[in-house]
Amino acid sequence: MTKPAASLFGLIVAFAASSSTQAAELKVLAGGSMTASLNELAKQFEAKTGDKLDIHFDSTPNLIKAATSAPFDLGVVPVDVMKDAGARARFAAGPTIDIARVGYGVAVRAGAPKADVSTPDALKQTLLKAQSIATIPESAAGAYVLSVFNRLGIGDAVKPKFKVQATTGDISKAVAKGDAELGVFLTNVLVAPGVELAGPFPGDLQQELVFTAAPAVDTKNADAAKALIDFLKSPEATAVIKAKGLTPG
Repeated sequence: MTKPAASLFGLIVAFAASSSTQAAELKVLAGGSMTASLNELAKQFEAKTGDKLDIHFDSTPNLIKAATSAPFDLGVVPVDVMKDAGARARFAAGPTIDIARVGYGVAVRAGAPKADVSTPDALKQTLLKAQSIATIPESAAGAYVLSVFNRLGIGDAVKPKFKVQATTGDISKAVAKGDAELGVFLTNVLVAPGVELAGPFPGDLQQELVFTAAPAVDTKNADAAKALIDFLKSPEATAVIKAKGLTPG
């Protein structure tokens, strides 16, 4: 091989090697209630690794549709997504990794009389007296909220009071602006400017929604996806998760 040819070959090899180590661009599916946490953690991960994250936040039904209809690299999603056989098949086999969990509660506008939700009967009476309730029925969390209303025997009575919101962030905004008297959803979503948490669901009405992570079965960025999941379990990430009102793991 002549020297010019050898030099050209060397450049091609070097370029190929450098291309293989280029930053990855990860498409991430995530539960809407993880928005505040993951937006902050995305900045840290990108600064640390050079990889770029494109995060699609949505409700469980829409995440199931997204997982089964378009390419993605990993998910940090409500466990309910994994209960759908079609969606689960799009994630790598094996156990998923739990990232965070959070319970349910009720919020009121800042400065308003704090609603009594300390017992099941108190929660029932508070919901019956309320003029309006902001929530997102078409979501995993919303489905559980509805199940609690039904357990209290007031499902039909409170349904006309619903102020259905488009995103998790809209729930607290609706309460803060006075468009809804109560916000009922995951407690981390209800910790926001202009609102106050009246309290968590009482007793055995309480349950935690778990957000779990797994790479896509056909991701071309498996190493970067694993690195992100590992980062979400790191002490620096769990500190952010706690600060945003969730329990890590």
